[in-house]
Amino acid sequence: MTVDRPASLLDLRPERVCLIKPSSLGDVVHALPVLAALRDRWPESHLSWVVNRGLRSLLDGHPGLDEVIPFDRSKVNLGPAGLAALGRFLLDLRKRRFDLVIDLQGLLRSGIMAWATGAKVRVGLETAREGSRHFYTHRIASPGAEAHAVDRLLKVAQAFGASVDPPRFEVAISAEDEAWALMATQCLPRPRLAINVGARWLTKRWPPAQFAAVARRAVEVRGASLILVGAPEDRSLVDELKSALEPINVLDLCGRTTLPQLAALAREVDVFLSNDTGPLHLAAATGVKTVGVYTCTSPARTGPYGPNARAVQSCVWCAPSYVKTCPRLECMSELTPERVWATVADQLDGGRPILKIA
Repeated sequence: MTVDRPASLLDLRPERVCLIKPSSLGDVVHALPVLAALRDRWPESHLSWVVNRGLRSLLDGHPGLDEVIPFDRSKVNLGPAGLAALGRFLLDLRKRRFDLVIDLQGLLRSGIMAWATGAKVRVGLETAREGSRHFYTHRIASPGAEAHAVDRLLKVAQAFGASVDPPRFEVAISAEDEAWALMATQCLPRPRLAINVGARWLTKRWPPAQFAAVARRAVEVRGASLILVGAPEDRSLVDELKSALEPINVLDLCGRTTLPQLAALAREVDVFLSNDTGPLHLAAATGVKTVGVYTCTSPARTGPYGPNARAVQSCVWCAPSYVKTCPRLECMSELTPERVWATVADQLDGGRPILKIA
């Protein structure tokens, strides 16, 4: 990959650097290779990261970071109290006296954060949205719209002369989290199949009954153990999946894992099957074999990233639409369990370690 690098960025040796990437889980994971590349480029610099408070556990203890700055989005709104909270946060950023700020989010809120720091150098992608690009002193050309999110963000690291080949994901997992994952799975025979049935968008939620058909095949044909994961709000979907799997026993960990525990758990399974959502990308970052189910989004743009990542995509006429609501949802039935099972079986059997869109 080549990039036009402004000489002023190539020559930078910043003392205090702030990365701004508050959300979401998948987006934060996609930005981890940028952190790794910049830490290699500037081993002596103080690196901070602004992240939503609910995601800070993913970054706490990260070897490439000196500081995690939590942003409490729930307290910020257009009311007097909300605006006051935002003002205090922005003032705190300015007091930290960063000399370089990199906005990896590219939205109005993150652009304002970058500007509020007062840093002399503020960098973001040319394609940043909501007017955020106007808060930057330097704008980096982005690859085409079909480029993967990780590759788009790495263009920023390249602009500073950082090496990004290969992209390197580092996930902070403590010894306690590793011990918890080992204890949770120690009685489960291999192969182990973890399933994440939730997703924030309705149009990303492949039906639990479809997941159940794949899971049942994994048990009957490969003797797999099943682990169900998800956020607390995925409870009803997980219960629907469990009901469809009866009388097969499962380990139900929905709502019972922290983000570092989920990452540690991913390392203890053989395949992680999921909709296009944050836990899929976190699992891929740990190196586990993943299978992403893609109904309305594109694996080429936001698929699981890495040598063990695979994805199965709907072939309906409107895919990938990236719509959050849809009255038709033809993709849900068009993407059959048989197609997903073929990829899961290949991964369980030691499939080729490449990103493949089935």
